Amino acid sequence: MLGASRRSLCAAAAHGAASAVSADAASSVQPRLVTNGAPGAPQQQKRLLSVLGAPKVSGTSNVASLKLMDGALIGRRYESSAAAVDSTDMPPAEKHEYQAEVNRLMDLIVHSLYSNKEVFLRELVSNASDALDKLRYLSVTDPELLKDGPELDIRIQTDKDNGIVTITDSGIGMTKQELVDSLGTIASSGTAKFLKALKENQEAGMDSNLIGQFGVGFYSAFLVADKVVVSTKSPKSDKQYVWEGQADSGSYTIREENDPEKRIPRGTRLTLYLKRDDKGFAHPERIQKLVKNYSQFVSFPIYTWQEKGFTKEVEVDEDPAETKKEGDSETQTEKKKKTKTVVEKYWDWELTNETQPIWLRNPKEVSTEDYNEFFKKTFNEYLDPLASSHFTTEGEVEFRSILFVPATKKEDITDRKTKNIRLYVKRVFISDDFDGELFPRYLSFVKGVVDSNDLPLNVSREILQESRIVRIMRKRLVRKAFDMILGISCSENRDDYERFWENYGKFLKLGAMEDKENHKRIAPLLRFFSSQSNDELISLDEYVENMKPEQKDIFFVAADSLSSAKNAPFLEKLTEKEFEVLLLVDPMDEVAIQNLSSYKDKKFVDISKEDLDLGDKDEEREKEIKQEFSQTCDWIKKRLGDKVARVDISNRLSSSPCVLVAAKFGWSANMERLMRAQSMGDTSSLDFMRSRKVFEINPEHEIIKSLNVACRNNPDDPEALRALDVLFETAMISSGFTPDNPAELSGKIYEMMSSAIAGKWSSQSQAEPASPLLQDAAPQAEPASPVLQDAAPHVEPETVEAEVVEPGPVESGQQK
Repeated sequence: MLGASRRSLCAAAAHGAASAVSADAASSVQPRLVTNGAPGAPQQQKRLLSVLGAPKVSGTSNVASLKLMDGALIGRRYESSAAAVDSTDMPPAEKHEYQAEVNRLMDLIVHSLYSNKEVFLRELVSNASDALDKLRYLSVTDPELLKDGPELDIRIQTDKDNGIVTITDSGIGMTKQELVDSLGTIASSGTAKFLKALKENQEAGMDSNLIGQFGVGFYSAFLVADKVVVSTKSPKSDKQYVWEGQADSGSYTIREENDPEKRIPRGTRLTLYLKRDDKGFAHPERIQKLVKNYSQFVSFPIYTWQEKGFTKEVEVDEDPAETKKEGDSETQTEKKKKTKTVVEKYWDWELTNETQPIWLRNPKEVSTEDYNEFFKKTFNEYLDPLASSHFTTEGEVEFRSILFVPATKKEDITDRKTKNIRLYVKRVFISDDFDGELFPRYLSFVKGVVDSNDLPLNVSREILQESRIVRIMRKRLVRKAFDMILGISCSENRDDYERFWENYGKFLKLGAMEDKENHKRIAPLLRFFSSQSNDELISLDEYVENMKPEQKDIFFVAADSLSSAKNAPFLEKLTEKEFEVLLLVDPMDEVAIQNLSSYKDKKFVDISKEDLDLGDKDEEREKEIKQEFSQTCDWIKKRLGDKVARVDISNRLSSSPCVLVAAKFGWSANMERLMRAQSMGDTSSLDFMRSRKVFEINPEHEIIKSLNVACRNNPDDPEALRALDVLFETAMISSGFTPDNPAELSGKIYEMMSSAIAGKWSSQSQAEPASPLLQDAAPQAEPASPVLQDAAPHVEPETVEAEVVEPGPVESGQQK
C-alpha cells in the first residue's frame, strides 16, 4: 500500500521508531489473561464473541487483525505472539536510522502543528488506493500477481476501547528494500520545499497546515498515533516484513513476520496506536464519516467494521401469580406464550463508499432528477437548482466537473469563503475551503464539484495559487459558469431569470467592476430599468434593438429611486425624441456601467453630465442664442462664483428653467451622494469633485427670459439676485444634489412667497356680509373675490324685487 505511492517517496520521515521486541524477551513471556478490568467481565466476553465471528481480513483471521500490543488485549491471548512459536526461528529485528535531515520535519509532525488532523485517514486511504491501482495496472501484463486473490479492496477496523485503527489493503505491497526506501528517506527537494514553505508561513503569521503539500502521505499517521506498525507482503516475494516506528525516536525497525496468524496473502496492513487525545478517531462512526467525506468516490470498495443489529422475538418468563390466576379461569382454552421484541447486535463489514461519482458518467445517461438529487444531497439544499452544467475538459488540462446555480441565495456578496466548490483529485476529496482560487468572488454563489487527475493529491492553497494548471482550470470553469447562466437568461420561462437576477444580480454587477477580461460575457446578463420599460427590467440587447436610427449612444441616468430617475429634468428632451434611457437605481449600477464603458461598439453616456450630444445640433441657432444670453451667463456665473465651473445654454431642457449637471470627468449627483455616505471616504477628493458642476439654463423658459431682461436693465437689483440664488438651489434639488444650507434656502422661499401673496386675499374680509338681515335689505351683493372673479365668467347683474318676509330665526349665511 505504501511502497506503491509516489507521494511517500517525498514524504517527511518519522522522527522516531519503536525498538523491536527481541526474540529472547518474547520467548520468556508467559501467557496472561487480560480483560481491561475485572477478570472475566461479561461485556468483554460478549465483545470477544463478536470479534471471533467476524469474517477474515485479506486471508487472515479477524482475531489476528485485532491483536493488540503491550498487553492491551481483548479476551484470552498471549502478550507476545512470538511466544506461540519457536523464538529461534524468528530473525532479530534490524534497526535503521532515519535520514538525518528529516528529524526536524518529523518533530513538526509529531508535535502536531496542524489543526486538521483528520486528513491522516484521507492520506492513508489514498496510499492504499494507489497500491491497488498499481497492482491492477501491473496485473494486465502479469496476471500471476493476482494469484493470491482477485479481490481489490480496502478494509478499516477500529478498537475504540484501546484506541487502535487498522487499515488493510490487498494492493501491491512492499519488499524489504522498498520499505527502507519508502518509509525511511525523503527526497531532498521535497524537504527543501517543505522547510521553505513552513518558514514563509511562520513569517507571514499563517496557519502552518502544510500536511499533504509535499508528499507527507504516510507520515500523516503520526499526527494521531504514537506508534505505527506496517505489515506488508509483495506478490514478488515469499516473505512478509513488519516496519515499526514510534513518534519519539530517531530510528525504526524492520523484521520478518513469522507468526502464521498475522500473515496476509498480499498487500499492506497499517496498525495505528492512537494518542490519548486522539482516541476519538477509533470510533467506527467517526471513521465511517471521514471515509464518506474524503474518500467517498475512491474507485475501490472501502469496507468499515460496523456494529449492526436485527430484531427477533424471544419468550418472556411469566409471573407465577398471574399464571395461577389465568389457570383458574374456565374460559381459558389454550395458554399463549408471552414474547417480546429484542435487538440482537453483531459486527460485520459495511461498504462505505457505495456511491459512484456522477461526474464520471456520460452526461447523456444522467437524468435531471439525478442531478437534482446529487445537488441536494451534496450541498444540503432543499430546492432544485435553477441550472446545471456537466462537462469534461480535455487537452492541456483534463478535469471533470458539475456546476449548479442554486435557486436561493445563502451567501452574501461580501462573503469570501463559501465552501461551494468541492475539489477532488483522482476522486479523493481535497478541500472546499477556497478564497478565489477556482472561482472569482462574484461567482462564489456557483456550487459544484471539480475532479482533476493533473493536480497533485497533496494540494494546498499555496499550490493552488501558484499552479499554472489551476489558472487554466479557473478560466474554463468561469467560462462554463457563464454559459450556464446565459442558458437561464435565454429560457422561454422569463420568470427563471427574474428569480436568478433577484438573488444574484449584485454578484454580476460586482463582476462588471472587477473582471475586465469577462466584460463581454457579463454585459449580456445585466438587467436595468428604462424610461420605456414600464417598470420591467430589460437587457442591453433589448435596449440596442429599440434604439432610434439616429441614436448613436446608450443613454443612462442614475438616481436614488425609480421615481426620481423618471422625473429627472435631464430626460425632458430625450423623452420628446423618444430616446430610451436606462434608469440606474441600484448603488452598484452606475459603477458597473462605467466599468463596461461600451456595449456592441456603443458608448454609455451619462445624460446628467456636460457636453450631451443628441445629434440635432443647429450651429447657427446655437450661436445666436449664445450671443443673446452671453451677458446673462456671465452675470449668473459672477453671482454663483465657485459654486459652478461655468454657465451654459442647455440643449436637454424643454419645461424646466435650469438644471445642474456634473462635469464630464466629475461625479454625478448620485455618485456624490454615495461617496458622501462612505464613512471612510476621502473628504479632500470629495470637495474637489463637488466643485465641478455646470449650470445650464433654458433660454425658452419665461423665468430665464425675465432674468435676461433684469441682467440688461438692472443687474444689481436685490430681488433679481435673490431669485438667482433660489433658482440655483432649487436646480440642485431637482438635479439630485443636496443644498449646502437647506435652512437658508427655505428662508428665501418663504420670503418670496410672502411677497407674492401679501394682501392678495386681504379684501375678502370686506366682502363678507355683516348679518343676514342686512343682506335682505340690500340685495346688491359685494364684488366677489379676485379668485372667484378669475374662475367664474362675467355675468350681467339681474334686477330683482325685494321680498318682504316676517322676522324669524334665520341660519347664518342663509338667504330667503
